[in-house]
Amino acid sequence: MTAIAPTGSATTTVHPSKNLNRTLWTLQIVLGLFFIIASGLPKLVGQEDAVRIFHDIGLGEWFRYFTGVVEIAGGVGLLVPRLSGLASAGLSITVVCAAATQAFILGAPALAVFPLVLVVVFGWIAWQRRDSILAMREMLSR
Repeated sequence: MTAIAPTGSATTTVHPSKNLNRTLWTLQIVLGLFFIIASGLPKLVGQEDAVRIFHDIGLGEWFRYFTGVVEIAGGVGLLVPRLSGLASAGLSITVVCAAATQAFILGAPALAVFPLVLVVVFGWIAWQRRDSILAMREMLSR
């Protein structure tokens, strides 16, 4: 018997199983709401701890607002099926930067553990949702 390669797109579509898809959506919803409500909004509304931390970083108020907007956008992106893979990839970069800031600028390497765990989770979500990333790339290249 001879195998015939499928015609059309060179990429293979990967769909997670039903249980894996439920797990991914549960993580995406929880993390999306966390980044919108508990992480991004306090930065935008000027919550006292957020202001103090960004003052200690020393880049100015604009950086607190920028970080808040990035986190909210990433949280919303996790909740949108077409954007979930891209949002996961983007948030993984954001939390790597947060871990580096905690460890090297703020001098609290123990606080870098949580962002590093999130890097693994976001990387896994991005890998499982890679079809959405490839679809977005294909759509933008038209």
